[in-house]
Amino acid sequence: MTPLPSILLVHPDDSVAVAMVPLAAGSQVDVGGRHILLTQDIPQGHKLAVRAVTAGDPALRYGFAFGVATAPIAVGEHVHSHNVHTALGTGNAYRYARPAPMADVQANERQFDGYVRADGSVGTRNEIWIIPTVGCVGRTAERLAAQAGRDLPPGIDGIHAFPHPLGCSQLSDDLSGTTGILAALAQHPNAGGVLLLGLGCESNQMALMLDRIPMERRDRIRTLGAQASYDEMAEGLVAIAELAAIAGQDRRQPVPLSALRLGVKCGGSDGLSGLTANPLIGRMADAVGAAGGSVLLTEIPEIFGAEQILMDRCVDEPTFDALVGLVHRFKDYFVAHGEPVSENPSPGNIKGGITTLEEKSLGAVQKAGHVPVTGVIPYAGRASGAGLTVLEGPGNDAVSTTALAAAGATLTLFSTGRGTPLGSPVPTVKIASNSALASAKPGWIDFDGGTVLDKGMDAATNDLLDTVIAIASGRPARNEVNEERSIAIWKRGVTL
Repeated sequence: MTPLPSILLVHPDDSVAVAMVPLAAGSQVDVGGRHILLTQDIPQGHKLAVRAVTAGDPALRYGFAFGVATAPIAVGEHVHSHNVHTALGTGNAYRYARPAPMADVQANERQFDGYVRADGSVGTRNEIWIIPTVGCVGRTAERLAAQAGRDLPPGIDGIHAFPHPLGCSQLSDDLSGTTGILAALAQHPNAGGVLLLGLGCESNQMALMLDRIPMERRDRIRTLGAQASYDEMAEGLVAIAELAAIAGQDRRQPVPLSALRLGVKCGGSDGLSGLTANPLIGRMADAVGAAGGSVLLTEIPEIFGAEQILMDRCVDEPTFDALVGLVHRFKDYFVAHGEPVSENPSPGNIKGGITTLEEKSLGAVQKAGHVPVTGVIPYAGRASGAGLTVLEGPGNDAVSTTALAAAGATLTLFSTGRGTPLGSPVPTVKIASNSALASAKPGWIDFDGGTVLDKGMDAATNDLLDTVIAIASGRPARNEVNEERSIAIWKRGVTL
């Protein structure tokens, strides 16, 4: 096995390098033939100065500023939140320029075995989903799923309930968001059948959800109002059996990689995420995008400081304007609640070596690879067409993975440097940024992104693509093995 490098300089203009292994004060590292004496201990994933930085000057990583030095930083010093601070604000002026031709990425001819739906979409699973309109019947939905799933009908990959606490005591856009997310999930290609379970008196009336679902999708949907039913459990089980009889006739068939709708996500990032796991996910995005498939990116606060990189890939000016508007609205959302736009990274991110939101964002946008931005959609919107769609949504892991699934992602790649068991309604494939995490939490992690450091990016890319194809074709992701499937809805209004 090739020994790991002690440090990695991402861009020749960078003022910092990243420690790939823990480094002790007094040791020396080589940077382009220069020997640098470390004056402080540098934990793995953290940064050391390879150039002196004057107080008030920008500190550079990935070739971009990730913050401003708050004190003089000498070569060999630890660079982190004690001497670098964010420079983010709300008054950014963005520029549009016609995008340069994208670098050629050879179209990938790989296939996976998926479920082709009547509308042309392709699922990676054939499941029955029970979606409550309101939190009051969430537990009823879980009981139905558990009872119906005891003897799984042939041809059905699973029966799952997705309880949530909302659907009542909501108003206006807040209620509309809940209705939209649930209606979008009810149309998901991974659901061979859907039972919409209502109470009866809730704000999120069943009719509101049905109004958002095209008639051609309703042959795979059944509805049940608990208050109007003498025995909602018995009626629910009958409805599920009807759906299973229909969906059980579906069969997997070979489809091209272009049929995959790929969600990309990061959570619990560390200083290696932007060097290993996120670029690997970017390679998967490029493969799907080059094949003519769809890639979905959200977590808008986690592109702050790197948004211009995505804006430079917008295919036309209207798409650019839509992305600029989305970024400004999200910053206004923070300000309206009295919060700074830079209120990130999380404590776990900081412990892992990420200093500012700009640094986190510069690493996070790499998940999108080089795919052109072809669409910008609101929360609860559904993606259509090839290319990269930017989806309105927060960084919260549960909320954003739910939004990706509702927008149409049939498989989500989720990078993590700290680890998480969380799963969404679709296969949520965890990619560790470092091998230590992959070894420590094999029950959570699907792929060790740390192999980039010893096998190289190309070999790791091929290995990850094999994993993606296998999971898209039916091999359970770790979240599915662990029965970690849940939804969370973005609550933005008052509660009555």
